[in-house]
Amino acid sequence: MSALPPCPKCNSEFTYEDGGQYVCPECAHEWSAQAAEAAEEGAKVYRDAVGNILQDGDTVTVIKDLKLKGGGGTVKVGTKVKNIRLVDSDHDIDCKIDGFGAMSLKSEFVKKVV
Repeated sequence: MSALPPCPKCNSEFTYEDGGQYVCPECAHEWSAQAAEAAEEGAKVYRDAVGNILQDGDTVTVIKDLKLKGGGGTVKVGTKVKNIRLVDSDHDIDCKIDGFGAMSLKSEFVKKVV
């Protein structure tokens, strides 16, 4: 029997595997095996608004109108952003958006294109 990781939310050792997910029976928290592997490696896991894991080079869409500071306009809902780069700062994503140029976005306002 392989050792399963403890629950990241409540630290319970009674986790079990259900398909590709780990489940905690005590607090009902679910997380993916990929996230558990990344957490074991100590790497920061970047997630989009719906919980998908983001990686460098992914394509995402904007899920909310984003007003740009300085009167630069608005990035509309559904705008595709290709070839993102993940950074460790207050805005998780560095990218270039056609018509706007280089900018930083928060991962909570984007959704990964599958």
